[in-house]
Amino acid sequence: MTTTHFPDGFLWGGATAANQYEGAWQADGKGESMADHLLGGTFEKRRRFAANAHQAGYFPSHEASAGYHHTEEDIKLMAGMGFKVYRLSVAWTRIFPNGDETEPNRAGLAYYRHVFELCHQYDIEPLVTISHFEMPYQLTVRYGGWANRHLIDCYVNYATTLFKEYAGLVKYWLTFNEVNIGFLLGGHTSLGLPMVDGRPSILGEQDDTQTQLSLQALHHQLVASAKAVQIAHALDPNNLVGCMIAGQVTYPLTADPADVLLAQRVTELNNFYCGDVQVRGNYPSFAKRYWDEHHVTLAMLPEDLVTLKAGTVDFYAFSYYSSSAETTDPTQREFTGNLSFGVKNPHLKYSEWGWSTDPSGLRWYLNTVNSRYQLPMMVVENGLGAVDTVTEDNKIYDDYRIDYLKQHIESMAAALTDGVNLIGYTAWSWIDIVSAGTGQMGKRYGLVYVARDDTQQGDYHRIPKKSYYWYKRVIASNGTNLDVSIDY
Repeated sequence: MTTTHFPDGFLWGGATAANQYEGAWQADGKGESMADHLLGGTFEKRRRFAANAHQAGYFPSHEASAGYHHTEEDIKLMAGMGFKVYRLSVAWTRIFPNGDETEPNRAGLAYYRHVFELCHQYDIEPLVTISHFEMPYQLTVRYGGWANRHLIDCYVNYATTLFKEYAGLVKYWLTFNEVNIGFLLGGHTSLGLPMVDGRPSILGEQDDTQTQLSLQALHHQLVASAKAVQIAHALDPNNLVGCMIAGQVTYPLTADPADVLLAQRVTELNNFYCGDVQVRGNYPSFAKRYWDEHHVTLAMLPEDLVTLKAGTVDFYAFSYYSSSAETTDPTQREFTGNLSFGVKNPHLKYSEWGWSTDPSGLRWYLNTVNSRYQLPMMVVENGLGAVDTVTEDNKIYDDYRIDYLKQHIESMAAALTDGVNLIGYTAWSWIDIVSAGTGQMGKRYGLVYVARDDTQQGDYHRIPKKSYYWYKRVIASNGTNLDVSIDY
């Protein structure tokens, strides 16, 4: 028995993303998103972008986990674990198929209203991500993606529609999922920018012209986010809007001062470039140094700085999976997994997808961000991607996932003792979904198994894993019982 101390009212739950979970990519008037144009891949073979989403090939988001057709069953499964909160995203193209219409698609609005109403029937609070790596494809075709300032107006119209339509049903909002991914991956589909050789380009591997394009697009997203925050507050003072940052923990590989300074700089760029804008309302001091080094001149209207300052968020949400290390020794550098470009840490264990398991990194991140911002915080993505085996008696003994979650919940409890104002945790994912990085179903994150594989075989039936019942007990005990022994 492990005893931890979480505050009363702590928001325990799980998370999904529409493009990785819903499927039904053309149902009920939905338009094509950038995610719908991404082909499947593996750890060794990066996903590629196809201009034609109707061509032959495996497009994982087209069917995903078929969540669109399992709404009632899935929310009941969440309720069975005792969820207090469900983090989900709205597919922009279900509401505005092309992204720039003046009138929304009523069928799309009705679908999410049904989801939110069902959640409330089970006393589950929706936590809604407005844009989660699935911007409308037509916004890229017509305008060139977020590099075009016009997308600010498109996004604001979309966000305002959601705030008005779901007033009283949703009070927790996130503007952009992992907005700093636009910084980490220059051509990522979240920005709607052109691909390099059919795949996202890496900021740092691209030339200064591409860096200029990426950071200009990111600036437009940050302005759009700030405008959405202001509108949400004006429409309903009960609305609480957060940022969502991909939490990047980077250690110096050695005690060499050059490694320490490099790790500091990577930490600043990855976490605080966007975090400072969304929480403090202005770009950090080191941003100018980076712009100068890469010959970047952002096109900003005078009112942009006013908007950013007025549109700061109410809470800080982030994802955390693993950590990386950095060194100035060029012979040590290698790709180690999930958007972390550095070297392997000899003190940590790594998964077959190159991700380290580092629960102490989560505590470090919570304390670091808490010291910088002093805002309520939520861990809205945290989980283990692994290959699961279904036994002959139709069970999945995923003790490795339980161990991973247990260690990270223990680190959250330690951070609470350190003084961090942590208010919620949504495991990634509560159900098997398509991996965003590789496009695989076989890289499973869920506490509930979905019968579908990478060869597109399976009928999507759901099976609660051992971790499902373990997490149910964690929630029922408000985190005081993390014992891994459980009947299944």
